[in-house]
Amino acid sequence: MEFQQNELTAQVAATARDFARQHIKPFVMEWDESQTFPLSVFKEMGKLGMMGVLVPEKYGGAGLGYFEYIAIIEEVAKVCGSIGLSLAAHNSLCTGHILQFGNDAQKEKYLPKLASAEWLGAWGLTEANTGSDAGNMRTTAVKDGDHWVLNGTKCWITHGKSCDVAVVIARTGEPRSSGNSTAFIIEKGTPGFSGGKKENKLGMRASETAEMIFDNCRIPDTNRMGEVGDGFRQSLKILDGGRISIAALGIGIARGAYEASIQYAKERQQFDQPIAHFQGISFKLADMATEIEAAELLTLQAADKKMAGLPMTREAAMAKYYSSEVAVKVSNDAVQIFGGYGYTKDFPVEKYYRDSKLCTIGEGTSEIQKIVIAREVLK
Repeated sequence: MEFQQNELTAQVAATARDFARQHIKPFVMEWDESQTFPLSVFKEMGKLGMMGVLVPEKYGGAGLGYFEYIAIIEEVAKVCGSIGLSLAAHNSLCTGHILQFGNDAQKEKYLPKLASAEWLGAWGLTEANTGSDAGNMRTTAVKDGDHWVLNGTKCWITHGKSCDVAVVIARTGEPRSSGNSTAFIIEKGTPGFSGGKKENKLGMRASETAEMIFDNCRIPDTNRMGEVGDGFRQSLKILDGGRISIAALGIGIARGAYEASIQYAKERQQFDQPIAHFQGISFKLADMATEIEAAELLTLQAADKKMAGLPMTREAAMAKYYSSEVAVKVSNDAVQIFGGYGYTKDFPVEKYYRDSKLCTIGEGTSEIQKIVIAREVLK
């Protein structure tokens, strides 16, 4: 495994870094306070290939790999976790599902629009009563001739109201039975498909999280992805790749908090010297640096296996679990280093602190990651 950053990855990271500083950083707190979802920013990212990072060039994408994808998410998340989260959800979930499991006609129809950000994507698996218990979902799809009729509600969906197209997993069999769900592509404007409640969140407030509602929503069978009953199996594979992106998101947030802490510790004077000179502070910074590097290596290992086409369920779960917990710990320590100032919105670390917690919940909680890891190591 060779994790030395090559020239391409470095260039991609620099482009993402410059974009984030110019187009995101000046507005971070404004968007956070007002819960504004800045759709125009994603349109601009689409022009740079950041909304179709893994999509092949023949479908209008950037045709890059997971190392470049990780670099982009990290650079964006260092500035704003909300934008990093939406970027990851669009690329890994909706776009990634169609890329991995769509047929040729579906890929040709949807991937170019998603890769350019002409269309924004959403992905619907979670429901109010079936978060980790996805096999018991209540949203159903019933076959009616050459169409399917969907009824139910999905919740905690990134871009649930603003999406132009969504990949939705609906139950087509009995609850908890094997192979009981199927994946469908649903376009905005389809009768019976609407956005519901937008969540008022602790963090990630500039990333839209909302319900998707299906009320006798009829979609053609041509919008089904894969075989009937394959939806949950497809979802698990999508989540494996998605967990790499959430790991990168956690690393980006942690790095943002860490870099702010380094700067503050050098500048803040107490007892006639910078607080960085005190062991209590310097040891926190040492722990931060070490844990971030470890999270980065776990994430790159998972990405390396993903790019090689090797099994990486364990590695992706480890990377996601560890990096998300590190994001919370590092941002918590950052607030402590800043002291009273860290508790105010005039300094950046309180937002890193709020944003970090989502990483331990979204795309499988830390507890679910432990279950996945335990199953893999006990095989």
